[in-house]
Amino acid sequence: MSEFKHISCEQVSEGLDKLVIVDIRDEQSFQAAHIEGAYHLTNATIQDFMQEVEFEQPVVVVCYHGVSSQGAAQYMIGQGFEEVYSMDGGFEAWRKSYPYSS
Repeated sequence: MSEFKHISCEQVSEGLDKLVIVDIRDEQSFQAAHIEGAYHLTNATIQDFMQEVEFEQPVVVVCYHGVSSQGAAQYMIGQGFEEVYSMDGGFEAWRKSYPYSS
């Protein structure tokens, strides 16, 4: 079975137009701030997401600090997504690097 990969905030920023960003934080945190264009992925939305997104598209999973996203990224690999990343440092690292873009 494939493994998810790690990706930095900088790499995500450089590839935003080619990446599907999924944010697994809670609803309130997501509504307060998120990476532009991110899909809020929850247990309730995952089936719709899987029907909308091509399994060949690169997917980046974002959580608070880059820990929970690793398990979610591996889960997505298990569901058939071919290229899945966990963003190192999570949204908190993104907010520090790009405070005006979220």
